[in-house]
Amino acid sequence: MDQELIIRLIELLGTFAFAISGIRHAAAKQFDWFGGYVCGVAVAIGGGTIRDVMLGTTPFWMTTPIYLICTGVALLTVAFFGRWMEPLKNAWFVFDTLGLALFTIAGIQKSIAFGQPFWVAIIMGCITGSAGGVIRDVLLNNEPVIFHKEIYAMACVLGGLAYWVLMDLGVSTEFSAIVSFVVTCLVRFLAVRYHISLPILKEIKEQ
Repeated sequence: MDQELIIRLIELLGTFAFAISGIRHAAAKQFDWFGGYVCGVAVAIGGGTIRDVMLGTTPFWMTTPIYLICTGVALLTVAFFGRWMEPLKNAWFVFDTLGLALFTIAGIQKSIAFGQPFWVAIIMGCITGSAGGVIRDVLLNNEPVIFHKEIYAMACVLGGLAYWVLMDLGVSTEFSAIVSFVVTCLVRFLAVRYHISLPILKEIKEQ
């Protein structure tokens, strides 16, 4: 399968997963449909937009309306099927994690396609996966989850490192992407399940 097509499919899946997550948070704040759509768009395209601007290319969602349409489908899904989805509270967390992993891979692959070294690609993957969530939390007046409590951005980094190692060993792009996806998801699932987090910075008090 053509690499560009793979990136496009990953971005579409990531858009839907992240949009579901963003719209769910907006619903918890009792936003209207427009507010929910804005939050869905922000989390779905925010990280990829920052990535593309840094890579010096047209943001991916400006080349086709499919991503905005995809967010609209996510809004309708939550609006009409949210009643049946609500009891599945863990599903919201799963959607967010899937979007994180999918967008991380998309960011890495697109950066490599633009000739960036792997260490830059990993950073871009992290930005693609997690920056949208920061924008969402700012819009909702929440403390960004990336800065506290859960392993979030570090899951992107570890997934990116797995991708790097496998590609360096000559493994195919498709298999490397699958392993990276599994690693990113697994790290976040285990971190939440066993309450694993990074050390908290201690306040430096003046004497």
